[in-house]
Amino acid sequence: MLWACVLLPHLALDGVLRRRPSTDAPLVLVSGSAQARTLFAVNTPARAAGLYRGQRLTAAQALLSQFETVEYDPAATKHWHRLLAAWAYRYSSDVVLFPHAIVLEVSKSLGLFGPWPRFEAQLREDLAALGFRHRIALAPGAQAAYVLAGIHDGLAVMTPDTLQQALAPIALRYARLPDDAGTSLAAMGIRTLGQLLRLPRDGLQRRFGAQLLAYLDRLTGTDPELMEAYRPPDTFDLRMEWTHEIEHVEALMFPLRRLIGDLAAYLAGRDGGVQRFVLELEHRSTAPTRVIIGLLAAEREAALLFECARGRLERQQLPQPVVAMRLLARELPPFVPAGRDLFDTRPANAMPLDQLRERLRARLGEHAIQHLRRTIDPRPEHAQTTADNARLPETTETLPRPTWLLDRPIPLHGPSPTILAGPERLETGWWDGGDLRRDYYVVRTSQGQCAWVFCPPGEPGRWMLHGWFA
Repeated sequence: MLWACVLLPHLALDGVLRRRPSTDAPLVLVSGSAQARTLFAVNTPARAAGLYRGQRLTAAQALLSQFETVEYDPAATKHWHRLLAAWAYRYSSDVVLFPHAIVLEVSKSLGLFGPWPRFEAQLREDLAALGFRHRIALAPGAQAAYVLAGIHDGLAVMTPDTLQQALAPIALRYARLPDDAGTSLAAMGIRTLGQLLRLPRDGLQRRFGAQLLAYLDRLTGTDPELMEAYRPPDTFDLRMEWTHEIEHVEALMFPLRRLIGDLAAYLAGRDGGVQRFVLELEHRSTAPTRVIIGLLAAEREAALLFECARGRLERQQLPQPVVAMRLLARELPPFVPAGRDLFDTRPANAMPLDQLRERLRARLGEHAIQHLRRTIDPRPEHAQTTADNARLPETTETLPRPTWLLDRPIPLHGPSPTILAGPERLETGWWDGGDLRRDYYVVRTSQGQCAWVFCPPGEPGRWMLHGWFA
């Protein structure tokens, strides 16, 4: 087995920064009691100004007069951790949560996603798009990959023999040993994992108990690792809050794009789609504004979901400024990709009909897109009607009918047309007083147009134009 570890050293800070447009302003996360506030994390501009993790807030304010502070939220950090685990689920069915890391078994996935260098590049591309800094390492064991990711970003150890060589020079303070074993071993003059692994096991057990030996066995792959696998939830619920008020819909597009991107990553991880989701725009003193986005079929492409949500959001009137946005998706049916024929002559980037309809509905409104639908009334004036979002009929008419049917027949002037087909007699409508008796023909006019005309039975020449063929 091969395990890839995605270490997330800045998970809490990245979760905050990805909600904001890029800026060069110093920003820090603070934690602790009101009497002992400390910096939990700092961004790059703040670090350049001399601020660092663990620094007292009062000392940081004395060093730098202007910087933004955000309260560290452990619940939000846990949420981002599980969101990335759901993303990783698209690459492996064995995903395990480690502290500030995700470990996934990839030996079964290499045949699908290619050799490890290509697979690793795909993981890094996805993580960069999601806005999370990371370190990645590969090893025959999950615990070993976790340790190596903290030492060497990009290291790939493929066999148990090379794993021993890779672990030997690692300092004990980076080996993630249980409890305070690292401190006690350092006092004994043991500095590296190689030195520790060469010590007699009986002596280690007497001094440190069985827990240390069990950890070393898991680290080196001697004993199998028993871990609880992660499974993504059946619903998606994500909320984004900001400190200022947003008064215009246009300013909501940046957080909307982030929410939709997270939804798309979650859907790809569970190999599903979404057909209906809700945006809740929260206000300070009134009920949330609900924007319902419904799709004709299950989709999961981020660009399409964003276009549909943006089209509906742009037509929304805000009763009050918005202070938070929530995206809730409970209906997550299976996703079936649209198939294309092997010899399809359309361009590779041609938009499928379903996606085009979704974009038009989002832009123009729910009732702007209609389909023709047949009725059981044989009179041409009543044989077709329109229906919102109706599916195209699966069968077609056996007799020719024009694509363009006029609202009412008009006389056909000019030279006599050439008859191509007919007559077809329609004699109906007696039940509601709209009875008619006509002979219909398909003709070609003197200008080469193909028309649908009729005349009274037995009286060719008194043509009335009722439609045009494409």
